[in-house]
Amino acid sequence: MSYNIIFHCEAKKELDELDGSIRIIVLKLLKKIAEKPELGEPLGSKAGMDLTGYRKIYANKKKIRIVYKIIENELIVYIIAIGTRDKEIVFDDTERRIKKKTLPKTSKKKKK
Repeated sequence: MSYNIIFHCEAKKELDELDGSIRIIVLKLLKKIAEKPELGEPLGSKAGMDLTGYRKIYANKKKIRIVYKIIENELIVYIIAIGTRDKEIVFDDTERRIKKKTLPKTSKKKKK
């Protein structure tokens, strides 16, 4: 059973800003996540941030980190943030996006 990939609007921008070859690598990984969302490592509390219920996975030889949430009852993998591993910025972005409390606009990745 395949899950739908949905992007937080800022995560979609982050994907679009990646170099073309890296973007292809990330898109291939997202396709794998759609088939097996549990591939990512569960997150918890770290450096004062509670990211329990979210997962992370690496792409491009661990240079890119993707943070996402599985929404089981809707068969959705919600991509929250995509970025380099530099100083855990992706986690800061994730926490900020979660705290907004309102659902952001999303962009669906079309299945092929």
